[in-house]
Amino acid sequence: MDHPQARVTRPVLVRVRPEWVDHYGHMNVAPYVSVFDLATDALWPTLGLGEPFVARGLGTFAAENWVAYRREVRLDDPLAAESEVLAHDEKRLLIRHRLFHAEEGFESARCELLFLCVDLSLRRVSRWPEETRAAFAAVPPGPPPERLALRRT
Repeated sequence: MDHPQARVTRPVLVRVRPEWVDHYGHMNVAPYVSVFDLATDALWPTLGLGEPFVARGLGTFAAENWVAYRREVRLDDPLAAESEVLAHDEKRLLIRHRLFHAEEGFESARCELLFLCVDLSLRRVSRWPEETRAAFAAVPPGPPPERLALRRT
């Protein structure tokens, strides 16, 4: 658990931009999703996804996301993200991003995202290649998801 005054060292992903700040003086709802998308882009190479995956004719499409806001951030605050794989199966990947104030260390928001493997030529859900599933399995499992699941019940 992060303490509100704890100082941490996490690489800055981005700083809160003027166009992201609302009339309350803090980062508005929609930009959080954009920042979580940047965190996904940073995570993908560690899992063999992103550009090399697309070059193989495969992609990752988001099917669901859930965001929880914990503490406000303001103009020019430095933001950092931590990401973890929560679960995966033959066609799905469930991840969580946690967004932090990069200097003060508090958690600002968290997001769970469910991604599907997609064959880009068919625009249809496909199975992950074996080496991709092996990369997912090599990551130590994260805690259980808070809101999303691999499959709807």
